[in-house]
Amino acid sequence: MLEVAEKFVSINGEGAHAGEPAIFIRFKGCNLGCVYCDTKWANRPTADAVNYTPERLAQWVRDKSFKNVTLTGGEPLLQEELPELVARLYAQGNRVEIETNGSMPLNSLASAPYRPVFTMDYKLPYSGMESAMRRDNFRLLNAHDTVKFVAGSPSDLVRAKEIIDNHRLYERCHVYLSPVFGKLEPAEMVRFMLDNDMDGVRLQLQLHKFIWDSDKRGV
Repeated sequence: MLEVAEKFVSINGEGAHAGEPAIFIRFKGCNLGCVYCDTKWANRPTADAVNYTPERLAQWVRDKSFKNVTLTGGEPLLQEELPELVARLYAQGNRVEIETNGSMPLNSLASAPYRPVFTMDYKLPYSGMESAMRRDNFRLLNAHDTVKFVAGSPSDLVRAKEIIDNHRLYERCHVYLSPVFGKLEPAEMVRFMLDNDMDGVRLQLQLHKFIWDSDKRGV
């Protein structure tokens, strides 16, 4: 069974398809504890959730009008039956994006015939979770995928640039810098990008936090 904390239709607030309508499925549970996490309510063992079979969840998606499906969390790759869900969504014509925290291996889904698109975080020092990052995942990414760096301090920006340059991520996939909401001013991030010639890297703000209240669920 798949533990679903919430499901809704909105627009993508992040990633290469930001601004496009999408169907969201948020799964319960996460193996990390980032200091700035904005979905802690869904990560707790006691969080409310509804159990779905992959077949039933795919049916719910099929009844909607949109093709984009974003699987998020928490950490969706903790769900054992996620590959079956992805396969079903792929078979019915959906475009599937998985938002993953960077600590889980991507090997099996990255090599599957029903490969989803990955939007993968790289947790910077401010998060407190950088030691959990799997940099070996970088080699599995392609031009449809994204690596997202959420920075909470100027030193995070320096570390992000180091990782991006060392792995030449801009040659492999989309690369985004995003500020921790309320902790780092976007203008400061832009200045850093320009001063450091970060060609091929994009600034991204969390659109849903500007459209709706920053703590609002279901958007």
